[in-house]
Amino acid sequence: MDRLGIGFLGGFGLPPVEFVNLTADLGCRHMSAVVQGLPLVPLGYPPFSLKDAKLRRDVLAAMDRRGVTISLGDGFLVLPDAEMHAFTADLDALAELGVPRINVVSLDPDLGRTFDQFAILTELGAQRGIETVVEPVPGLTVGDLPTALAARRHVGRSDFRLLIDTMHLVRSGSGAADVAALDPDHIGYAQLNDTTLQPRGDNYMEEAMFERMVPGEGELPLRAILSALPPDIVIEIEVPRRSLALAGVSPIDRLRPCVAAARHLLSERS
Repeated sequence: MDRLGIGFLGGFGLPPVEFVNLTADLGCRHMSAVVQGLPLVPLGYPPFSLKDAKLRRDVLAAMDRRGVTISLGDGFLVLPDAEMHAFTADLDALAELGVPRINVVSLDPDLGRTFDQFAILTELGAQRGIETVVEPVPGLTVGDLPTALAARRHVGRSDFRLLIDTMHLVRSGSGAADVAALDPDHIGYAQLNDTTLQPRGDNYMEEAMFERMVPGEGELPLRAILSALPPDIVIEIEVPRRSLALAGVSPIDRLRPCVAAARHLLSERS
């Protein structure tokens, strides 16, 4: 099984057909995608929406031609006073593209409401054959592994699982031993990246969104974390490198070292 995927965040708004081709050119079988694509960095990419039927047809054709699947639909947010039913059309679009899971985070400070909205979104996804994963992100409402586990208990469904992002895991105070202690069925997806143990700036989300490090070039215990993860989940490479992008380095040249490093780490694991 080729487990490696390419995370949309590293493309900074690269349109989805081009992202399919990039993923295949990197030798990977999986990629993540967002329904509403906006250029996160001024690289000249146009906005897009996978709710556009023609774009979905083009993406499906490209995926079929290149042997790529969308392993994760990202960008689902719980916001104060917003309802998950607003995502119905987004979920319909992802279901048509054969997306097996979506990722959700919360910006609603009300933890109880957040958990309830997770449950609603999980049900809406399940109606379309899509499971849901929650990503603990330091500074957000679900900011660490214990809170994510509490969310899972609240939702109480086997199709609501955890996404383990290596940077967020370690920076939130957990590590490989905490992952190893989990029931493997609780983990549905992983994102691989590297960074330093201490923040590299004053704004955590700025670092997380725009400047992560090639796996193995930072200080995270990646070998131990990878060994603790279930052996059958997708490992998505999520390494945005804005400084290189603004310097004119192409997406494939930014990501190729990350893929090589990830393959090396996974080969050591096995």
